[in-house]
Amino acid sequence: MRPLHHHILKVDLSTLRPTQCSVGYQEVISKREEWRALSGKKREALVEQHWFPTIIGPKKQHFIIDHHHLGVALYEEGQDRVLLTVLKDLSGLDESTFWRVMEFHQWAHPFDRDGKRVDFKKIPKSIAQLKDDPYRSLAGLARKQGAFAKDVTPYSEFLWADYFRAHLDKDLLAESMDKALKVALKMAKKNQASYLPGWSGGDA
Repeated sequence: MRPLHHHILKVDLSTLRPTQCSVGYQEVISKREEWRALSGKKREALVEQHWFPTIIGPKKQHFIIDHHHLGVALYEEGQDRVLLTVLKDLSGLDESTFWRVMEFHQWAHPFDRDGKRVDFKKIPKSIAQLKDDPYRSLAGLARKQGAFAKDVTPYSEFLWADYFRAHLDKDLLAESMDKALKVALKMAKKNQASYLPGWSGGDA
């Protein structure tokens, strides 16, 4: 681990600890395609510009609280070194207290790829172990199609994923993401979705 200055470190991507259980793999694919289209210099620039925000936890490990999709994409593309910034040092806490504090600040999302809450010990120990939640993929694609606005609420697209999970049949999603997306775009405008962050529609 090499300090660039007191806030920025260059580290092995494989050493970073996730704070969620899953990603939307469609978003990972998109980021991998974007990476492959870049020249060597532009790849270096991307790495220099995207700092992984982290919390130092037990055993001085760095827990990332954003950029999980980018992390998986870079890992799968063989990029081993990334930059991180430290937001807070909680390394003095025991593991149980650490995770309670993380959840209090909305820095952790202990829900599996089926949207079910799990023990914090079930959160993967590395980027490589994150699972695919197809409903999270659907939520990401729906946002890009204008179904709802990007929102600063932590894990907002996971909330949308859970909404779609409750109202859109998984068999349709497994059959065709495109067909599921058409249904999701209509569902996102319904008044029953008005509690969700970024909601911008309403029943006609």
